[in-house]
Amino acid sequence: MLGESKTSVSLEDDSANYVKPARIDREENMTTRNKPSDKNGDRGEAPFTSLEVRFAQSRLSRSRRQLIRAILDNNEETFFLSSHEMAKRYNVDASTIVRTVQALGYERFADFTADLRQHFVKQITPYTVLKAATREKRSVTDQIRHCVERDTESLSVLKSSLDEGRVVELAKKIHRSRRILVVGVDLAASLAWFLAYGLTPLGIDAEAPVGSRGNLQHKIDVLSGKDLLVAISFGRCLRDTVESVLRARERGVPTFGITDGATTPIAMHCDAYLLASTSSPSFTRSYVAPMALINTIIVASAHIQPKRALTLLGRTEEEYRTGARWYQEPQSRARSVSEGGEKASADNSRRYGKKR
Repeated sequence: MLGESKTSVSLEDDSANYVKPARIDREENMTTRNKPSDKNGDRGEAPFTSLEVRFAQSRLSRSRRQLIRAILDNNEETFFLSSHEMAKRYNVDASTIVRTVQALGYERFADFTADLRQHFVKQITPYTVLKAATREKRSVTDQIRHCVERDTESLSVLKSSLDEGRVVELAKKIHRSRRILVVGVDLAASLAWFLAYGLTPLGIDAEAPVGSRGNLQHKIDVLSGKDLLVAISFGRCLRDTVESVLRARERGVPTFGITDGATTPIAMHCDAYLLASTSSPSFTRSYVAPMALINTIIVASAHIQPKRALTLLGRTEEEYRTGARWYQEPQSRARSVSEGGEKASADNSRRYGKKR
């Protein structure tokens, strides 16, 4: 099996045998997926991804077919890998990976990974993510470590690929805008709320509306070219968020996206965008990298006009230091807790002294 021993792969040029996709070969045992009912209630077959079509119509050697099938079957663990990382995962040479990809008709490995990512996005659901994680048969503690490792990888990718100049441009645009409407639906509402909350103390009129689609539409309808809509959505992207972008653009409102891929609907329809990975073994996806990205936006917004930010934050300085904002233990209980802590410290000292 792949990944257990060095796979012997014939390196004959299979690209000559590549057949341009005209139809799907049903003998490839591809499962038929259903798409939701259309307006007439009819159900149809969901379109196959570009990568599935290429795989079905290719004439790869047996070893290369096994390799591509393994990559497709584990797409949630492979779509973000480099050719060297993928080779290491399947215990083959990087050249084997590249030549196999070329045999599918791709000129570059980057073109293959772009299609692999789209394949992943089309198939991912909370169920498939959890199913893939349980299939690995890791212990619970191993699952926890793996989760943290993936989050760390996402942060590393963000650090190495972040376009700081684009973050600065967004911060400047935020300051120039009259109002900022941050749109995030479902779980992404938490990110939208965090961004709006972080901008407000800087004197920026930012809002993350909640409620129905109608409420979103009403909020967008009062925006103009002097305002800015920031849309946050990932993967296939939620309909309400994408339609908010389209509605804003129809009204001449500038738009900016926060998403996880250059080919997502948010990236394609917004005027500009920033990327952060949400890849995770968690069925909820991970917002670690998007949250870090939003932090950079808030930091940049504060330092674009630091004097103004300090003046505004200075107004609440006294409240932060001495006000009733923070919880305080009742005096009698606080004294009791303090005495208990001192007693525990003395007991520990005596025990430690005896051991020595």
